[in-house]
Amino acid sequence: MSTEVRLEIFEGPLDLLLHLIKKNEVSITDIPIATITEQYLATVELMESLSLDVAGEFLVMAATLIHIKSRILLPAEDDEEDDEEGEDPKEELIRRLLEYQRFKEAAQDLERQDILRRDVFTRPSAAPEAVETVELERLSLFDLISAFRHVLEQLPEERIHEVTLDRVSVREKMSLLLDDLHRKGKVIFQSLFEEATSRIEVIVTFLAMLELVKMRAVRVWQEQRLGSILIELTAPLGEIQDRLAESGGEDGT
Repeated sequence: MSTEVRLEIFEGPLDLLLHLIKKNEVSITDIPIATITEQYLATVELMESLSLDVAGEFLVMAATLIHIKSRILLPAEDDEEDDEEGEDPKEELIRRLLEYQRFKEAAQDLERQDILRRDVFTRPSAAPEAVETVELERLSLFDLISAFRHVLEQLPEERIHEVTLDRVSVREKMSLLLDDLHRKGKVIFQSLFEEATSRIEVIVTFLAMLELVKMRAVRVWQEQRLGSILIELTAPLGEIQDRLAESGGEDGT
């Protein structure tokens, strides 16, 4: 039994590298190439195993990282000969990452300003009661993939034997997730997989959740960095179901 679903990747290889740098709590200017390369390749491999549409630029970056890693392992004399051929690829990668990070932060600042201009309220006659606010951490696709890898690692090893499974499509699982979120409200990411009875069901559930994120039917966030990932509906269930019916969508089996 196989699952194949095509999703647009809404983040690129530089986003993945920035995610891994943040996760390892290291500086862009002091990247541990061996560690980052290993984690990058593992993430791309997992994305491919989920049949996510891994663009060619991800593979180009993988080749770049492997090349940089191989240069680091070269003897000093061979490395000096390579330096004469052109710019150090590691320095070039660091320059690209720093530049990309600046543009990304500028875009986020502009987005926040737009929200501030939109959410303008007149001052009430009486001072409002002080309410404690929670700063929400925005999540990327790669945060979700990292959390999903942890879920897979917790699964018991499956024994290969002949069984008959109920084929649940990604489309059907999307509907089940929407009903579950409507019933429970805000839920923790890991709880989505508690009732799964097989690895394939875990994978189908994750792909269904990604589809819902892509169509903005659910939102995911953390109340604090490295905290639990939370999921909830973005609109009333009926409205989301109507949107889902109009979209058609792709089934996975």
